[in-house]
Amino acid sequence: MSSLKEIKSRIASVQSTRKITSAMKMVASSKLHHAQQMIENMLPYENMLESILKSFLSADIDAQGVITQQRQVKKVALIVFASNTSLCGGFNSNIIKSMQQLVEKYTQEGIEVEIYPIGRKVYEKARKLGYAVTGNYNLLSDKPNVAECTVIGEEVRGKFVRGEVDKVELIYHHFKSAGSQILTVKTLCPIDIREAMDYDHTRDLKHLLATESATEYLEQHGGHQALQGESSDSKARPLNDNFIVEPDMETVLNALIPRYVNLMVYTALLDSTASQHAARMVAMQTATDNADELLKDLNLQYNKGRQQAITNELLDIVGGSAG
Repeated sequence: MSSLKEIKSRIASVQSTRKITSAMKMVASSKLHHAQQMIENMLPYENMLESILKSFLSADIDAQGVITQQRQVKKVALIVFASNTSLCGGFNSNIIKSMQQLVEKYTQEGIEVEIYPIGRKVYEKARKLGYAVTGNYNLLSDKPNVAECTVIGEEVRGKFVRGEVDKVELIYHHFKSAGSQILTVKTLCPIDIREAMDYDHTRDLKHLLATESATEYLEQHGGHQALQGESSDSKARPLNDNFIVEPDMETVLNALIPRYVNLMVYTALLDSTASQHAARMVAMQTATDNADELLKDLNLQYNKGRQQAITNELLDIVGGSAG
């Protein structure tokens, strides 16, 4: 059994650790609140931009250029989002594991892979594993900003358009709630116009959305009258939005597509940042709770030992008096 001095020393050590984990939890909570506000402020713009671009690309086949073309994949660029620091549960290990699995899969298929690491943990791991690493974006993990995300977005989009890479994917944690972060692998290029958006896929009177899935739905369910209550005798006709493009289609696409790609990189970064702080907050709360339980056990053990010592001293005194 440990001596009272050892137990007291351990109690002091656990109390000191508890103060640190409690403080880190409060800091992570504050940073999470700020990250959530950034996501909330950005989401309306992201949703509308994605809706406009995909609706436009879906409605006009002539608008679908190189950025939407599926082609044989010979080289892939992975933009991987992690953190610079630890103490956030399985946040970094899950990202690194997903990256390794994806790289291994592509390597077995004879596909070349290059990594854009955002965060010191993934940067160091990718270098250690001997992956082809492009750039160092460690500062971006702690201080998200649009400018650097634009640089990354422009670079990977340019490589895709020039044919230097055939696919660009994002690996990050999607922030669903403070208690739930979903590991996500999302294709950035080519743009998948069939990919689910936050809006309903079908078009109704309240939304001005036009997607390929909406067109297919209306064709299968009787065209516009299915939503507008027109006579079922009228001939079903597919949704066909005739956009008036000013000044011309090339100018509009040259404005929308780069904005979309850059925004997706920035969105993934904000999601990853919020997920990081949420994971750290939960991890530090768990550590604090464990410290409380340990302190409870140590204090009980200390009090028992102290009571035993007092009892022994009393017995010695009583025995000495009797002798």
